[in-house]
Amino acid sequence: MNNDIRNLDLNLLKTFDALMDEGSVTRAAQRLMLTQPAVSAMLTRLRDYFDDPLFVRSQRGMVPTERAITLASPIKQVLADINRLLQPIHFEPQTATMTYTIAATDYALKAVIVPLMSELKKQAPGIRVAVIAVNQDSLARQMEQGEVDLALVTPETTPEELHGRALYEEQYVCMMRADHPAAISGRITLEQFCSLEHILVSSKGGFWGATDDALAAMKLHRNIGLSVNSFLVLPEVLRITDMIAVVPRRLACRHDNLIIMDTPLEVFGFTKSMAWHERSHRDPAHRWIRALCLEVSLLPHL
Repeated sequence: MNNDIRNLDLNLLKTFDALMDEGSVTRAAQRLMLTQPAVSAMLTRLRDYFDDPLFVRSQRGMVPTERAITLASPIKQVLADINRLLQPIHFEPQTATMTYTIAATDYALKAVIVPLMSELKKQAPGIRVAVIAVNQDSLARQMEQGEVDLALVTPETTPEELHGRALYEEQYVCMMRADHPAAISGRITLEQFCSLEHILVSSKGGFWGATDDALAAMKLHRNIGLSVNSFLVLPEVLRITDMIAVVPRRLACRHDNLIIMDTPLEVFGFTKSMAWHERSHRDPAHRWIRALCLEVSLLPHL
């Protein structure tokens, strides 16, 4: 007798279950859509594996032995469990409970995370979100190991081994306090733009950005008086100074006592995207959250 579980064919269990229910090789073969000789051959293998006749012939058909009766319920349960494993996982947002980790920049906190949480708490109140800073050097590893589920980045900074999806195209606008002298006319000239003092948001504390690239192409430059590593403090500084700032449009909306206007030159914007690992690519819960993230990103932001 060789009863190593590794040698047990799942089809043998299906055959046993059919024979137990039908009490006939012929009817079991019909149920399994197999030939009668094929079912008889599987019964022979079952008898060898369990070292028992399992089913004996009688006037009432195939009668199970005591060993078969003992095996019937556990085998039916195993088949039911396997069938559940093979079924697609159904995700119910309203009853789901999980922790979802998102790597996001300071910008993405307001532009994406805020609207995402507004909808998430309505549709899936049991899902909690952990937001951490984007670490470009370790992002791929973090996702591979399940430390990060989603990253809000740009296509250019997405590691090639990750999946990616664009969320929206961002544009730059000029932002200043509502009673700023340059705001009187409702538009700012290129000369004013270059002469006024600017605030620049730079994660590395630098004094050069996309606006400076555009100015350099025109052989012009601006006066940057403050470089900060967070957008959060920028509105406060703008309210108490004559400084201006070129910022992504989604960050410039809904600030008291501040106004926005078009920049006097074209400053190339950027694409905001999300990235995720193959390990969660097909997971229903993760797919649902990614779809919601895309949905809220397309909502009006003004």
